[in-house]
Amino acid sequence: MEQRERDLAKKEKETESIRAHLGELRDRQLKQLELISGMSSAEAKEKLHEAVEVEMREEASRRLREWEAELREEANEKAQEILSQAMQRCASEVVSETTVSVVPLPSDEMKGRLIGREGRNIRTLEQVTGVDLIVDDTPGTVTLSSFDPVRREIARQALNKLILDGRIHPARIEEVVAGTKAEVEADIYKAGEEAAYQVGVHGLRPELIKLLGRLKYRTSYGQNVLAHSIEVAHLAGMIASELSANVAIAKRTGLLHDIGKAVDREVEGTHAAIGADLVKQWDKSTDVVKGIAEHHGETDTTSVWGFIISAADAISSARPGARRESLERYLKRLKALEDIAEGFKGVEKSYAIQAGREIRILVKPEEIDDLEAMRLARDIAKKIEEGMDYPGQIKVTVLRETRAIDYAK
Repeated sequence: MEQRERDLAKKEKETESIRAHLGELRDRQLKQLELISGMSSAEAKEKLHEAVEVEMREEASRRLREWEAELREEANEKAQEILSQAMQRCASEVVSETTVSVVPLPSDEMKGRLIGREGRNIRTLEQVTGVDLIVDDTPGTVTLSSFDPVRREIARQALNKLILDGRIHPARIEEVVAGTKAEVEADIYKAGEEAAYQVGVHGLRPELIKLLGRLKYRTSYGQNVLAHSIEVAHLAGMIASELSANVAIAKRTGLLHDIGKAVDREVEGTHAAIGADLVKQWDKSTDVVKGIAEHHGETDTTSVWGFIISAADAISSARPGARRESLERYLKRLKALEDIAEGFKGVEKSYAIQAGREIRILVKPEEIDDLEAMRLARDIAKKIEEGMDYPGQIKVTVLRETRAIDYAK
């Protein structure tokens, strides 16, 4: 045992000696490597870390771009699928109704009776209804003019009753208008209730139902706003169900999204902001208020409800037959668009296309260079914004072309 212990001690010393020698060789080789490479081991480690980090970042960026492209493609396909399904499931009538402002008369003799002695009848009618009664040379009709569609409807119904009754004098006019006003207000409330019932929205406050009913007499480009609101509510519910969102909130928001139009002639601000303020008073759901405020992209942020209502609103407004414009007014708008473009120096010809949603401008290449073409597009867009009223947006495209022509003989 003692012999074995002595042998082990001897081997341990030899091992220590070899270990020390290896350490010296390692240090010598390290110094030689540092001398050849011109950097210390710490610097080499740092260099290696940097190289690995750059490589990993590049790989991560490449993967991220691939994932983003895949997600964008999937998102576009899913969005198209959801919108197409919602559009296919929406069955709506083509717009045909407009606000009536012309009242037929049984004979031209009735015009004199409506005016009355020294104009007292027409003065009383205009005073109690707040509507201008225009009696001109047009045979068999009188025209009602007012910015308020509800007042115009009250005046129209009252005038028809007076014509049928035949008794036209100031006291009778006041009596008929008062009764008609009560009937129209009851009809407004009933229309609001029917709209809410049709969509399946329950628990609306009476104030909101009354404002909703007022939209029955409001039109936008020929489209009845109440019918449009019902349509948007159905579409929003369909889109929400495809996204697994709350269908009840989507329908409620869709039904109330244009409620600001009921009072936008009396209150300053956009109808989206006015509607959000009105609903905030009588509806405790912050999601509904958000959706109404955001459906035209007028806020800094947009929630899922803003996107849903915006999409449903666009589908309802842009579908064929949803809105209409008189041919004369339509042609005037296109002509005004082309006139604005052709008023700029260097413009050769302009064409309003896509029903006035786009204008293409051909410029003289010898007068307008590429940089000037970009500046011209911006200036024309700004002039259109300042000088025209139009729905949506108008795309301005400036085309500059140089042609070189020769003939082979």
